Amino acid sequence: MMKITTANNHYLLTSDTNTYAVDLNWFDAQFWQAQNAIVATKEGRSTAWFFKQDQKVNVLKHYWRGGLVGKVLSDQYLYTGLENTRVYQEFALLCQLEKLGLPISKPIAAKVSRAGLIYRGDLITEAVSAAQSLCERLQTRSATHLELKNVATTLARFHKAGVYHADLNINNILFDEQGEVYLIDFDRGQLKTPSTAWQQANLSRLQRSFNKEAGKWPTFYFTQEDWQLLQQSYWQALQN
Repeated sequence: MMKITTANNHYLLTSDTNTYAVDLNWFDAQFWQAQNAIVATKEGRSTAWFFKQDQKVNVLKHYWRGGLVGKVLSDQYLYTGLENTRVYQEFALLCQLEKLGLPISKPIAAKVSRAGLIYRGDLITEAVSAAQSLCERLQTRSATHLELKNVATTLARFHKAGVYHADLNINNILFDEQGEVYLIDFDRGQLKTPSTAWQQANLSRLQRSFNKEAGKWPTFYFTQEDWQLLQQSYWQALQN
């Protein structure tokens, strides 16, 4: 599922399907900037760097804490073993999801850097081609019924496989250039026994995301009828 190598105080994780000769430089955005390989950046709670290597675009992200704790510790986490790190757990989950054939940003490599009881982490995944988030799309136009059904059936596909997404929101739902739907950002995600309780809770989280984003943007094309269609399509797909 993954390979683990060590270098000084660093653990380097690579997926079994990775074909790159990844080294520690890959986790330094300045390394890619020096090669003029950065093709885009995306701001959020933290910056994601999109870099081109061998005609493919990959994404580098650094792990940052959120909330009040993040204001003090920023990117520092307590180290209690490699397999307990958020980096290892997300990377291992991504490798499992890739093996299941689910539509994700495929894992390439991850790094855990340890300093005593503290660790920091980074993750590299393959970028979704010409990706546009559902949130970005709804700021410019309404989603078609087919697009909403594709979102619903994709989510149901993950849930039927027992995949719990800890931060299911419309910024983490992407369309590629062919209109296929992907889920990204599986930090703190889990594989669980399928259950209506957590599936409904995950769906409710998604609904709150629609409502939150609708209140943020000057234009946002999403109606209660759209939500009803998405929800109905989801439950139908889950039962099939």
